[in-house]
Amino acid sequence: MTAELACLRPEFALFQRLKAGPGRTAGYRLTTAHRIEELAQAGELLYRNARYEAEYAIDRGEVSALVESGHIPVLHMGQVAGASAVEAFPIHWVKVLLWCPENVTRERCEARGDKDVDARLKAWHDTRQDLLDHAVEPWSLVVRTDQVSAAQAARAIDETLSAGAPGAVRDIRELVG
Repeated sequence: MTAELACLRPEFALFQRLKAGPGRTAGYRLTTAHRIEELAQAGELLYRNARYEAEYAIDRGEVSALVESGHIPVLHMGQVAGASAVEAFPIHWVKVLLWCPENVTRERCEARGDKDVDARLKAWHDTRQDLLDHAVEPWSLVVRTDQVSAAQAARAIDETLSAGAPGAVRDIRELVG
């Protein structure tokens, strides 16, 4: 999705979260759990979470660096609390919920050759429950990634950002139910 956004406008740039722990390294800035804790104690984190036996963080400094260099930061996260927490950073955020059914998630994991499919499906279920627990969370846009292409979704995201409209409260129980 981020690659499609960048094709539309080069200002779109993936925010590389801090990561401490095992697993994938591409798309992350690797660090230590100790460093993430230091940043937390200094008030420099917008959000932190643990998943897949690793710790992740979104730091103010890197968001600032992207914005100051003229980029539009694209953050990937799987928790409603994270999507809300980053709003403390003073820019216009577009909160986009990308969703697909469990069977599509499984197929995509298997097609990528993921070795941790069970852990990824557990994360899908955790995310689903999180969404149900926050069913009326305001989202700027909701996209079913199994129903539209990445290019179509990217255009919708760009249009939503350009419109500058705030998120609408939408009960998403039907979507994830």
